[in-house]
Amino acid sequence: MLLTLNEYLPSLVYILLCILIVALIIICVKVIKAMNKVEEIIEDVDDKVRSLNSLFNIIDSATDRLSAITELVADSVVTLIKNIFKKREKKKVEDESNKLKKEEEENE
Repeated sequence: MLLTLNEYLPSLVYILLCILIVALIIICVKVIKAMNKVEEIIEDVDDKVRSLNSLFNIIDSATDRLSAITELVADSVVTLIKNIFKKREKKKVEDESNKLKKEEEENE
């Protein structure tokens, strides 16, 4: 029995190794084909992104302009509101100073 194992076992191992090598070669070929397909898809997506790049640049510049306009409008509104409150405060101060002058004149 040991003799038969010594004769057949190496042959069996060699046959299994040949099958394994053939299976690995087939798997490698399939992986290479899949990688080529993935590369084609990536190139296609890259081309499409490049074609949309100009559109993104236009949108970016438009949003920059809109934000600048919005900031300008907001600043002008804030300045207008500040001016209105300053006028009211000035008027109150003038009224108080006029009252003080009248009271001083009446007291004299």
